[in-house]
Amino acid sequence: MPHFPVNHPARPIYRILSGLIGLYILVFGVWGVAETAGSPLFGRDSHWVLGLRTNLAFSLASVVFGVVLLVGASRRSNLGHYMNLTAGTIFLVTSILMMSVLQTEANFLNFSMSTVIVSMLFGLVLLGTGLYDKVGLPEHAEAERNNRKHPVSEAHTR
Repeated sequence: MPHFPVNHPARPIYRILSGLIGLYILVFGVWGVAETAGSPLFGRDSHWVLGLRTNLAFSLASVVFGVVLLVGASRRSNLGHYMNLTAGTIFLVTSILMMSVLQTEANFLNFSMSTVIVSMLFGLVLLGTGLYDKVGLPEHAEAERNNRKHPVSEAHTR
């Protein structure tokens, strides 16, 4: 079973970091929708926004993900923890899949290599923030800290 730190002291910094990523993705998505309005949903045109290539489908998905990440970052519950872990995994898997079809007609989100790299970086950062922003009762945090300091109890050493 994984041991996620509970009530980590740097949790506000991680929430701000995931919120900034969500804000960037939201601005990218809104700007991308404005840039690609009128073009086909899965078009392969040369539309660039904030240094990343996009199409209407990718821009709309970015708006949704940006809003989800901002909602997760604004909550002081474990909702952000689970959202960041899930979004980080989705970003990493999507970037690897889109990199594998980059120069083919299957590149339906119109990714470029720069988009793949940014998606991978965002995925890694979101996974990292998801690992350290778990909230719990002070008793749970203390028990988790004690478990880290003393992973083997005396009963198991005999």
